Amino acid sequence: MGIGSAGIGGPVCSTVPRDCIGATWWRSVQGEPVKRLTAGHPQGTTRKHQCGPPSSRDRQADPSVPYGDTDIRLILRTLRIPGVRLSTNLCVELGAASVGDSSKDYDTIVVGLGAAGTAASSTLARAGRRVLALEAQDRVGGRVHTVPLGDGVVELGAEWWQTKTFSVKNDSTSIKSMTMFLSLTSMFRLSIGREEDKALMIELIFYALKIRDESPATPQSEGQYVTDRVLEYVKDKHPSAIDNKEFLNEFFHLMDTVADAYEGTTSWYEVSTDSRYEELGGNQYMSWHTYGYKTLFDILLNTYNNGPGLPTLDIKLNTEVTAVSWSQDPTRGVTVTTKDGTTYTADNVIVTVSLGVLKERHESLFSPQLNQKKKTAIDKISMGLVGKIVLLYSQKWWSSNSISFIWTSDDERLLAGDEKWLYNVTNASESMGSPKALVFWTCGNTTKVSTSLTVPFPHHFYVCRTYWNTNPFTRGTYSYDNLLTPQYPTARSDLAEPLTDSSGNPRVLFAGEATNPTHYSTVHGAVETGYREAARLLPKSN
Repeated sequence: MGIGSAGIGGPVCSTVPRDCIGATWWRSVQGEPVKRLTAGHPQGTTRKHQCGPPSSRDRQADPSVPYGDTDIRLILRTLRIPGVRLSTNLCVELGAASVGDSSKDYDTIVVGLGAAGTAASSTLARAGRRVLALEAQDRVGGRVHTVPLGDGVVELGAEWWQTKTFSVKNDSTSIKSMTMFLSLTSMFRLSIGREEDKALMIELIFYALKIRDESPATPQSEGQYVTDRVLEYVKDKHPSAIDNKEFLNEFFHLMDTVADAYEGTTSWYEVSTDSRYEELGGNQYMSWHTYGYKTLFDILLNTYNNGPGLPTLDIKLNTEVTAVSWSQDPTRGVTVTTKDGTTYTADNVIVTVSLGVLKERHESLFSPQLNQKKKTAIDKISMGLVGKIVLLYSQKWWSSNSISFIWTSDDERLLAGDEKWLYNVTNASESMGSPKALVFWTCGNTTKVSTSLTVPFPHHFYVCRTYWNTNPFTRGTYSYDNLLTPQYPTARSDLAEPLTDSSGNPRVLFAGEATNPTHYSTVHGAVETGYREAARLLPKSN
């Protein structure tokens, strides 16, 4: 659900459930030319891209267009060459970070400066609290990562601000009222053979997207539920199509990747229909455009438009926390130890690291160890994985800002062994902040495979990809409701519950998208939890 979440899902039909009019669809048909990828491309300005051994048909293709009259596999095969990783000096830094003093007393220490940590830190600092924020990476933002590319910026992390109705106020500035937002709009076209197949495919897509939001009385996997309902629908409305196994297999493969794009899963059979996610009103796919998602953090930290920052907030980057020690004795504070051995003390600590990091480190991170209720929550909630491969072209050759791919069984069989993962790459989108960049989306195990490839990329491309699964400070992108959700309905609330001393004072608090019972997997959900935990520590107003 959501993010794009900590919103990363792609903006095509497979990730725009309520407004599925935003994608161009391509189908590759072996031995038969498909729609030419030439719309809006100046003739003769881009050489034909050679990806793998060229076939005789490749050699006959028009050299003035990227791929000529050939099939979409050649575009997707370029993705098997992941290219270079962006160097850290390309990261957009958010203002000057002040240096924390280990001898200084703080009211609160915040571990992590992603969306939740930044919201919590800034809220407390604006209230006059002395706050130390410790971030393991060399930048602010967490799973939001804006980098310069081409004529603008691209988002390697969260992509979408998912509603107009959720605003972040910064004194006289409200994100809701800023002009940086541009909605995703594009044409919806389908090229899959017979006209009746096209019409039925569109009809079934809309039907499946509608019913995937339903919650049947008996929880089951989303894959099983949608498959059963669609087959019933086809038998009732289009009985002649029920024996068209190839068509139905193509459709269900597409819808499987729809769910994966939402949840970051490998299969929609991993996702439960028993979801607590609640969608806020307004447009779910708002873009920060050329401003970049980093602007959210500039505003929260009061550094937007060269703002002065927050005087009672100290920030230390490149500072990995290795231990959080606390006691139920009300007279003692919390001690936070970093990798270099430095210790900091405060009245309390807000831990905002990702669920993936908690899964990997919670036993060594907390002293005393977490209670069984929290351990169970960490174990039973699942962490999803969405990846991006960004290609920067010298000229824009696509005609609409999102593309989806429908694969046939023949297409899959023609893929070489090290290309099989491409079968699950089903959508791409134009970067809203860098119009000559095309973002290809991957999910689950497909992302793990794509990030493990090391073949050099052709010189006429610039490419970057994401590494959220191998990043030791994220270990994934965002959480989702797995098949265990009905058995552990309070897991997210249990994870969010603070640890208190014997007098009931909160000492160790938890924030982050995975702790939000209804808006998990989104940036706005993460921000909400930062506000929530800051509010626990501030006097209640009447």
